[in-house]
Amino acid sequence: MAKGEGAESGSAAGLLPTGILQAGERPAQAKKEPKKKQQLSICNKLCYAVGGAPYQVTGCVLGFFLQIYLLDVAQKDEGVVFCLFTFQVDPFPASIILFVGRAWDAFTDPLVGFCISKSSWTRLGRLMPWIIFSTPLAIIAYFLIWFVPDFPQVQPLWYLLFYCLFETLVTCFHVPYSALTMFISTEQSERDSATAYRMTVEVLGTVLGTAIQGQIVGQADTPCLQDPNSSAVASDSANRTQSTTSLRDTQNAYLLAAGVIASIYVICAVILTLGVREQREPYETQQAEPISFFRGLRLVMSHGPYIKLIAGFLFTSLAFMLVEGNFALFCTYTLGFRNEFQNLLLAIMLSATFTIPIWQWFLTRFGKKTAVYVGISSAVPFLILVALMESNLIVTYVVAVAAGISVAAAFLLPWSMLPDVIDDFHLKQPHSHGTEPIFFSFYVFFTKFASGVSLGISTLSLDFAGYQTRGCSQPARVRFTLKMLVTMAPIVLILLGLLLFKLYPIDEEKRRQNKKALQALRDEASSSGCSDTDSTELASIL
Repeated sequence: MAKGEGAESGSAAGLLPTGILQAGERPAQAKKEPKKKQQLSICNKLCYAVGGAPYQVTGCVLGFFLQIYLLDVAQKDEGVVFCLFTFQVDPFPASIILFVGRAWDAFTDPLVGFCISKSSWTRLGRLMPWIIFSTPLAIIAYFLIWFVPDFPQVQPLWYLLFYCLFETLVTCFHVPYSALTMFISTEQSERDSATAYRMTVEVLGTVLGTAIQGQIVGQADTPCLQDPNSSAVASDSANRTQSTTSLRDTQNAYLLAAGVIASIYVICAVILTLGVREQREPYETQQAEPISFFRGLRLVMSHGPYIKLIAGFLFTSLAFMLVEGNFALFCTYTLGFRNEFQNLLLAIMLSATFTIPIWQWFLTRFGKKTAVYVGISSAVPFLILVALMESNLIVTYVVAVAAGISVAAAFLLPWSMLPDVIDDFHLKQPHSHGTEPIFFSFYVFFTKFASGVSLGISTLSLDFAGYQTRGCSQPARVRFTLKMLVTMAPIVLILLGLLLFKLYPIDEEKRRQNKKALQALRDEASSSGCSDTDSTELASIL
């Protein structure tokens, strides 16, 4: 998910910054100047896109590695962190940390959106200060997640505290960054192009995060837990010394990986800050008082296109998250490809990376609604194939590549369509400015809500099916449940989401009408003779 900025100044009066045309300074002459379409340079778009990498890199690493870190690595020499009376790992406290952290993460999105909506414009803009000042605190919190403290009594609290703190700080980065899409350019085509750059970088970020963490941590041997019923106790002292050394190496490897990821976070934030500039809408400066958060929230949640958009993507997001959350278990136990998980994941992400430019061309050529139907539904035939076929590695790779094509559409389209909804909102509510963070933060909230629902559904379903923790194989009911979670359930959710998209009212014709109406509103607002009353009357006519 990405955004770029730093547009060059156009000569059209409608795009000039407020204050250049003062009252009495030849407004008529300014109106006669030829209008030049304001474009973002490739450098601007790349700088904007790079800003999406920190959220994806850290999120990917936490998603794939935090659970196994808490269970197998976050322990002191004398025993496991999360044990109370024995030295065996208990997954329940780790599950509490992961669940509470995810719930807190979802809660912070609207909270940060509220705080941003109350922010004032500064020399750096309204959104950029949040990105700048949250970055150093976020990398400190991220590093401390992977540090094993010397206080066994407070270690669960330690990980919970810094996990929640990091999620809060990365939200302070990601929510304003997402809303930045509306302030990098006033041109819809430029925003769509920048979003495509962003999606490409974000998918690359997931690949980069997995590769860096996996390669560094993979160099260290994570110690295996001894079976407590095992009779091999003769060389316990030597084995324990070797295990302790191996454990320390693994912990140091996690710290090294955290340092590398934190460095990438900082570099991307610096590039974003230096390469992107916020642009304030000309008509926004005429508003006497900023709209309150709760009034803005009521207006946003009563905006029909927004509700229909997030409802459709809620179902499709839930479908893909069910696949994502159960993919490793499905490959391991149902298909029997225990050692192919990383390679299959890489195939999915590389396929998504290479096909994002194709989807950007497709939505420009055929429209965004058509891209939704084609892109999201393209996964259905291959999911059906997986449900019906026997275990076959070649076919599984083909399905992984096809899934990446659909994942690319799922990555790109929501962030490309949200600005259209906001443009439509601005036309209907011309004086309700500052609502962009509400739009983006609540979309992210609903996406994370879908992630939590998918996690709960998967865990309960596997529990009812008789899942055996750390088993080398699983009962037939568990394998069947995994197949349903990865194939049939996502298919049903995708079809429901596509039905909801039929109700989405903003097609290409509507987008063109909105673009012309907004440009007329900007031109009128930029002229010295335009008052608040004139803007309201013009908006009502449009």
